[in-house]
Amino acid sequence: MIVHKYLLEIITVIAVISFVLLFLYTSAIMNGKEFSGSDVVGSGEVAQLSGRSVEDFMPLIPQYQPPSVKIESALFALQAAVGGIILGYVFGYWKCQKE
Repeated sequence: MIVHKYLLEIITVIAVISFVLLFLYTSAIMNGKEFSGSDVVGSGEVAQLSGRSVEDFMPLIPQYQPPSVKIESALFALQAAVGGIILGYVFGYWKCQKE
């Protein structure tokens, strides 16, 4: 019965451990190569399949380019903090629902 009580927590821990192991495995096989984001890889694949250069593609929604790297880091930290607050609220709400 204890498994049913903590099922969501067990699934969350398993998911976090899986992502950490996947990240460590991916980092180990990179061997000093630079990690590129999914936008760069996807754009390269689309360009290769279509026979056009990457510079020919324009995004539908223009991306905001912060004036400095410090502002970009601050916005990323703010985004992570807001996400953490929302997750904490949801888990707290669920816990209070049970009680």
